[in-house]
Amino acid sequence: MEQQYRAASPRPASRLAVGVVSAGRVGSVVGAALERAGHRVVAASAVSDASLERAARHLPAAEILSPHQVAAAADLLLIAVPDDAIAPLVASLPVRPGQIWAHTSGALGAAALAPARDAGALTIALAPVMTFTGRAEDLERLAGISWAITGEAESRYVGEALVLEMGGEPEHIDEADRARYHAALVYAANHLMTLVNDAADQLRAIGVNEPQRLLAPLVSASLDNALRHGDAGLTGPVSRGDAGTVAAHLGALAGTGIEDTYRALARRTAERALDSGRLKPADAEGLLDVLSERRSAHPEEETP
Repeated sequence: MEQQYRAASPRPASRLAVGVVSAGRVGSVVGAALERAGHRVVAASAVSDASLERAARHLPAAEILSPHQVAAAADLLLIAVPDDAIAPLVASLPVRPGQIWAHTSGALGAAALAPARDAGALTIALAPVMTFTGRAEDLERLAGISWAITGEAESRYVGEALVLEMGGEPEHIDEADRARYHAALVYAANHLMTLVNDAADQLRAIGVNEPQRLLAPLVSASLDNALRHGDAGLTGPVSRGDAGTVAAHLGALAGTGIEDTYRALARRTAERALDSGRLKPADAEGLLDVLSERRSAHPEEETP
């Protein structure tokens, strides 16, 4: 079914004149990917020195114009501004019936472009499932990634065609599911960054000079195990029910600022280990007692 659906998806009939608002970390890179696919970025908005530099690097043929002028010049208008800025920006720009309008927000669906849709544009939420750091590798990282597409039927087809042209994999997300979809990505990607950096801080605090070098093989293998094997790839003291080890960890982390985070994640790990059969209920009793908030908050009330 998937192959038949993709074969039936129409491709843009001609190369499109693309306008980018604005040439930030995401907009400049997605604009460059569209150029690689054969479209022409004819205009972009850029105000800060960093955006002007990115436009010069990724979109050298684009004329730097105001957002209003960019919208007027584009067949395909790519809106890549912060989430909260999308709705007021869309309401302020001119719309030409038959234009394609797309935004790159992961959190928002096509409803954010409703004023443009009502004025005759075809509107798509078109979000790359990738992190953008502003470094040179951002463009190369787009190869083969997934893109979340939300829109009405014709819009979805056009969005799918654009993604396939850029070498990506389209993933259709319903409008009502965008927030949950985006929460899952943030939970995995942004919180992973926080966890790794917190771990590096703890190692640095005890004298490890290059914690990133120490952590890289372990964290990389753990991520690979999670993606390949799911809960079956879980290892460590929680999956074994080693309550004494976990208690020692909590004691060592007291006052570091991450004790509560460790406790919450260990409890969630225990739940997944129990549900998957990795941890037996009998082995979990002592562990869950160590992880209980009551035990932590009121040690004087514990039973000897």
